[in-house]
Amino acid sequence: MTDQMRAVEITKPGGPEVLQLTQRPVPEPAHGQVVIKVAYAGVNRPDALQRAGMYAPPPTASDLPGLEASGEVVALGDGVTDLAIGDKVCALLPGGGYAEYVATPAAHCLPIPDGLSLGQAACLPETFFTVWSNVFTRGGLQAGERFLVHGGSSGIGTTAIQLAHAFGARVFVTAGSDEKCSACIDLGAEEAINYRTSDFVEVMKAQGGANLILDMVGGEYIPRNLEALAMDGRLVQIAFLQGPKVEVNFAPLMMRRLTMTGSTLRPQSDLAKARIAQDLAEAVWPLLAAGKVAPVMDQEFALADAAQAHARMESSAHIGKIVLKVA
Repeated sequence: MTDQMRAVEITKPGGPEVLQLTQRPVPEPAHGQVVIKVAYAGVNRPDALQRAGMYAPPPTASDLPGLEASGEVVALGDGVTDLAIGDKVCALLPGGGYAEYVATPAAHCLPIPDGLSLGQAACLPETFFTVWSNVFTRGGLQAGERFLVHGGSSGIGTTAIQLAHAFGARVFVTAGSDEKCSACIDLGAEEAINYRTSDFVEVMKAQGGANLILDMVGGEYIPRNLEALAMDGRLVQIAFLQGPKVEVNFAPLMMRRLTMTGSTLRPQSDLAKARIAQDLAEAVWPLLAAGKVAPVMDQEFALADAAQAHARMESSAHIGKIVLKVA
């Protein structure tokens, strides 16, 4: 290993242009951590929020963006026994993925599923950890239930569609074009609602209401989501692309016994993330190895072109995941 590495840093809060290539020291593994030589890094909405100055990393995390990566383990911290030098892994990261090397807890690493490339594997951790913990653990999705996911063509959306379908739920989605709606149907959605031409509230009411909604839009969608829920329905909020503040009539929560909840992944404890990783290894990784679920790939960019990757993501033109090729 060298002492220095290429990395992409946030030079100041702003648009994609503030992402610049730089040189940084290679990180050292702390107790329970490994250092990964990064092959690919996933690009996610929280990266853009951090870049804009709206999502500060935890105090102990790297200031570099990047919450997931794939590559090869090249260094072990004290106490690491389940991984070895040379292991190929994908990993959930506290930050620092936009670099040639990154340190992360060993318990947040998972093996590359059989049949998947390193590029595909880099797309798994952030979205699969998020979907599993919010849709299945927090949201309690069950087979046969009606599940509505907003932003169906996003990385989160394409993952949620496939996992919900694989576990027997009836999946409904919203998306912003007929092309995106068609892609969602191909992944297992029963119905895809073009939100520019149709009202998801009316569609779900005609179905008897949604038992569970996964929302990353927020804003005016919040009261509409409550209207679209069935009796005893659950709303899980994971982001607020349209903002978190809106006037809501909460009477339906009592009248129809609704549940509103939500979470963010990054601030959770290392132990909580390790438990999610174990759940995924047991329940989801076999589906990936069997080809029943797969990451949907949009476009690959070089590490030096991280600004272009962010611009594409924020254009919302993508379907699925965007990755940076690091090595």
